[in-house]
Amino acid sequence: MLILIAVLFALFLVLGQPVAFALAMSAIPVFILTDTMPPTVAIQKMVAATQSFPLLAVPFFILAGNLMNVTGITDRLIKFSRLLTGWMAGGLAQVSIVLSFMMGGISGSAVADASMESRLLGPSMVKQGYSRANIAAVLAFGSIITATVPPSIGLILFGFINEVSIGRLFLAGIIPGALLTLTLMLAAWFVAKKHDYVADLQTPPSFRELRASFQESIWALMFPIILIVGFRFGIFTATEAGAFLVFYALFIGVFVYRELSVKRMVQAMIESIHDLGMIMLLIMMAGVLGYAMTIERAPQEITQMVTSLTENPAMILFLVVLILVVSGMFLEGAANILLVTPIVMPVLIAAGYDPIHMGILIVLLINLGGLTPPVGVIMFTVCGILNVKSGAYAKAAIPFFVAFALYFTVLTLVPALTTTLPDILMKGR
Repeated sequence: MLILIAVLFALFLVLGQPVAFALAMSAIPVFILTDTMPPTVAIQKMVAATQSFPLLAVPFFILAGNLMNVTGITDRLIKFSRLLTGWMAGGLAQVSIVLSFMMGGISGSAVADASMESRLLGPSMVKQGYSRANIAAVLAFGSIITATVPPSIGLILFGFINEVSIGRLFLAGIIPGALLTLTLMLAAWFVAKKHDYVADLQTPPSFRELRASFQESIWALMFPIILIVGFRFGIFTATEAGAFLVFYALFIGVFVYRELSVKRMVQAMIESIHDLGMIMLLIMMAGVLGYAMTIERAPQEITQMVTSLTENPAMILFLVVLILVVSGMFLEGAANILLVTPIVMPVLIAAGYDPIHMGILIVLLINLGGLTPPVGVIMFTVCGILNVKSGAYAKAAIPFFVAFALYFTVLTLVPALTTTLPDILMKGR
């Protein structure tokens, strides 16, 4: 039955069905060919999949991010990032990477970050002589920093579906996010030197300029700090943090920057509804297929299959990484988290791996899938906006793939990079 489900799912994707409907329709054989799951259960599972308190964090963070984008905070962050790194080799490429790190605490979505930066920075980078393929590569890879920086939507979904503390996952992602930022900046510097790309600023900014820009951006930079302090002292859960940050964004827009008009607020709410509709539809349909696969003992079967091949923890992790890389090439990120992680996590936990460490690695790998064909959502987003062919993008992305591979290897071999902060700040929680 599991093979039949997998074949049907692949067939529906090849036929061009939306991923959400492919998830639900591939579970049909379980309803028809067995007596364990009548059709009415499917409807119940769709509803049950949405009735989760931790899952409320998703709409709150999406709305907070969109509100931040219409209050002028994004423009101030771009200015601050430009002053920080615009004078380095690579100029605007460095700016885009630092901006992704800062925007990760606002958008929570790699696709949203890639789309925004392609429109804001792409034209300026073209004017400064960057090739469109190199622009697409650096913007695409920079966007996956948001996979680790709180409030990453991927980490929220991972924590929800695998029953892992979302607060601990948020804290665990901070050091890897900063390390990935530095890694990609080094790769961008290498590319800039190779192609003789000029800096955006002729000289480093003065301390006065940096201080003024920092003061303008302080309200946005406080965004992730509030999360860390809130989780450390138990002030709120991830869901309550999302609700608080919505009011925080409204306060900044209305009383601090005074740029949040009724029209802009409506725009932010419409964009949030579109984003949330896509994610919730995936969650509902994945709930049906997930239950069907549980009935068919998919996690146990996969665990038994992997352990029959090897009992070496390192080899088990390698096989799981391979599974995630392949699945990431065919599944959109949220669908991958909802469908694949409940299957591979029992294998990793049985092998003795820390679920927090694995959560960061898995969400990073799944977002990496967005940069590769045939279903690379991030890749197609930046290539579509910048009018770049996939082949040219793939060639330009090689230095960044190499940099990411080295970074991921270090992150895998040194679990303390992910577990230290949550162990210190949330000890006993």
